[in-house]
Amino acid sequence: MVAILFDSDINWETCLQFGTRQFFKEKSCIYQQGSSGDGFYYIQKGLIKVTTTTTIGQERLLNIAIPGQLLGIQTMDRQPHFTTATAVSDSILYFFSCEHFQELIKFQPSILNMFIKTVIHKMHNLAEKIYLDTLSPEQQLSAILLNICYEFRNYEVPLTQQDLTKCTGLTRITIYKILKQWKEKQIIEIQGRKFLIKKTDELKKLLGRVII
Repeated sequence: MVAILFDSDINWETCLQFGTRQFFKEKSCIYQQGSSGDGFYYIQKGLIKVTTTTTIGQERLLNIAIPGQLLGIQTMDRQPHFTTATAVSDSILYFFSCEHFQELIKFQPSILNMFIKTVIHKMHNLAEKIYLDTLSPEQQLSAILLNICYEFRNYEVPLTQQDLTKCTGLTRITIYKILKQWKEKQIIEIQGRKFLIKKTDELKKLLGRVII
């Protein structure tokens, strides 16, 4: 399930030699909002919840990051993180420092263009999803699944109902009811431990406007 912004000609497995392998247990913090950044992460295994905390202390879910995605690239200029990344399940990530990134570009020049596009997309998502918790549960799930589809140009989403429960904070019953309705309307198809999005336009309609 790799990539739109992560161009198809980039084989990240060959790039991992430039990074440092790190293991994060479930509920571990990968980086904290406000802490200084000095590189980015590639997710090889696991599930990561990306949140932000408002000025009045409310935590808001911005994204669910899955294997093949990158984290923290907005801080490659060594500025503070404006989000917090937390492992929802035991995860394996590779950390690439700013110095590693220079070596990576020499090895795979097309990565630089991919990074520029990705930063623009991430900033767009932040502006849109800062209000995610003001949406209905159905709209929240729509936004999350559409974002994953957009990032990978692939309509197979490798998440389970339990994953969505852990990440969104919605109850298991709420998610079950929404997915059941979507399945009956043939918006999605449940295939084992993943969802197949069959009608993305229907999910966009639920949001009232296109956010991706």
